[in-house]
Amino acid sequence: MDRITKVTETDGLKKKQIDSLDLKFHFGLLGAPLLLLFITWLTFFDSTLDTDLLLKLLLISSIYTLGYSLSYYLHQGRLNRLWLHLQQIVHINNTTFELVNLASHYKNEQAFLDALLKKAVSSIEGAEMGSIIRVDPNNQQLQFESAVGINIDKLRQVKFHLEQSFEFRLTEGRCDKVVVIDNIENINSHSSLTDAEQALLLTAPDSPIRSTLSSPIRIDGKLYAMINLDSSVTKAFGHYDRNLVSILTHEAENAIALYQKTRQIQTLANYDSLTSLYNRKRFEERLEHWIIKPHFGSYLILIDLDNLKQINDSGGHQAGDHALSTLAQVLKCYWHEHQLVARYGGDEFIALCHGPLETILADLAEIQRKLNNELTKVHFSYGVAEYRNNLQQAFRTADIGMYDHKRSKKCA
Repeated sequence: MDRITKVTETDGLKKKQIDSLDLKFHFGLLGAPLLLLFITWLTFFDSTLDTDLLLKLLLISSIYTLGYSLSYYLHQGRLNRLWLHLQQIVHINNTTFELVNLASHYKNEQAFLDALLKKAVSSIEGAEMGSIIRVDPNNQQLQFESAVGINIDKLRQVKFHLEQSFEFRLTEGRCDKVVVIDNIENINSHSSLTDAEQALLLTAPDSPIRSTLSSPIRIDGKLYAMINLDSSVTKAFGHYDRNLVSILTHEAENAIALYQKTRQIQTLANYDSLTSLYNRKRFEERLEHWIIKPHFGSYLILIDLDNLKQINDSGGHQAGDHALSTLAQVLKCYWHEHQLVARYGGDEFIALCHGPLETILADLAEIQRKLNNELTKVHFSYGVAEYRNNLQQAFRTADIGMYDHKRSKKCA
């Protein structure tokens, strides 16, 4: 394997070419036909070698050599263009492969699309800027999601429908191929957007857009988004760029699909499917990175939904799921992402919060008041224990407090 890699680098990659002919091969291709011509001429036409014959043979040899050189030059030029094309395709493949492998580093899908667009703009030679436009599958409304070299805030003020897009208009609604717009001003003059919206589109780019490559991105057969690569030069993109963007889009579709599946797997592994809170496994993993603040203290809170069995018996499991989801949503509103909140199992929730303790008790009282105002009355019992990097000890203390709280309500 090492030998193959070394040969590839020596014969191709370092020379920036796919194939080449050495000097001996050239002499063979040139000399053999000329020698054959010379022998044939002497054999069938004239046995003497006079000056006129030499001049004729020299002229024929010169024409043949010139034709051979021109053919080789054109052939080598084509191979070099194929090499550049191959390099760009490899670059695109490496780019999308890198994005997929680093998918977990992006905090959300928009951050992933931002990175994808930057790579796309850098992969197409004539592209100076670009954007990704998401398609709402429910109403076909369009929303600018990412932009490079264009003011995204201005773009997001433009509200338009799929039917108003370049892709829809130039493919007769099929949205199934890459389209090239050589003169944006001409096509914009036939747009159904308002003057204000067109003004936003014209002033949003750092440089006026005069050419665009627009390609649909389909995920699982459905139109997911459109990627636009733009240039400030009229007729900046040709047939070759269209083919390259088609390859890029195909790879982008794979990258986005893999990213989405990766995030889904991570969500299933780390979050409770009903409440979207951390699950027990993820809570305990995050616990290892918890930083105790001595001046405020850290407190473990156990929360148990009251009478879940009765709720299920009277209203069905949907009523029980609604009660659990309602409690989870209110917990998320009061205890933000800097705290740890999880569904620990069944009707039990767990949270780890920074103090002081009075603030936590006030939050718990406010959470219960908030739940009392909901259409479905949701009540819970809780226990609080100081956390000092010992989960088992804090859990045991909080668990005792939670059952004491539950019993006190029954006795009241």
